[in-house]
Amino acid sequence: MILQTLAFYLFAAILLFSAVVVISARNPVHSVLCLILAFFNAAALFILIGAEFLAMILVIVYVGAVAVLFLFVVMMLDIDLAEMRQGFLNYLPIGALVGLVLLIELIIVAGLWQYEPAMAGGLAEPVPPLEVRSNTAALGDVLYTRYALLFQAAGIILLIAMIGAIVLTLRHRQIKRQRIGDQVRRRPEDVIRLHDARRGEGV
Repeated sequence: MILQTLAFYLFAAILLFSAVVVISARNPVHSVLCLILAFFNAAALFILIGAEFLAMILVIVYVGAVAVLFLFVVMMLDIDLAEMRQGFLNYLPIGALVGLVLLIELIIVAGLWQYEPAMAGGLAEPVPPLEVRSNTAALGDVLYTRYALLFQAAGIILLIAMIGAIVLTLRHRQIKRQRIGDQVRRRPEDVIRLHDARRGEGV
């Protein structure tokens, strides 16, 4: 029990530190690397509470796909850090105002939050042992029965977002098409040039 408590505080401290570095680092590559570290520590916390399926999904999907994609995109882009700092100072008042509004909303939600009777009844339901039902199977039972409508709605929202991203980034480019007849009728003297190079001279 003591080892689990120490592991929880260790992973939680590293998670909080890496999350702060993600939003405070000036180098975007460092931010993405700290984001990957935060995902790994969050997966470790999921393992500590017995949610190994969520930990696996977090590592495979977010670390293995999303975060690595962010890292490749950031490394491939030519980012002007000086210009980014100027933009940060220009938008600092608006960002501080938005952050203050979000903080007030979180305080209101935390102060007025309470358990719903249905939620309390759901939390009181016994969790099946691992010998009878695995963690993944139990999660699937709840996801595809009680929350099936919300699951389908989330899929539709993601589909709409994907289609919108494709439409916004689509560029109609003029493609140079191949003309087989022109290639067949082409004469060698039109495309080949002979050059008589003397000794010691390059072409």
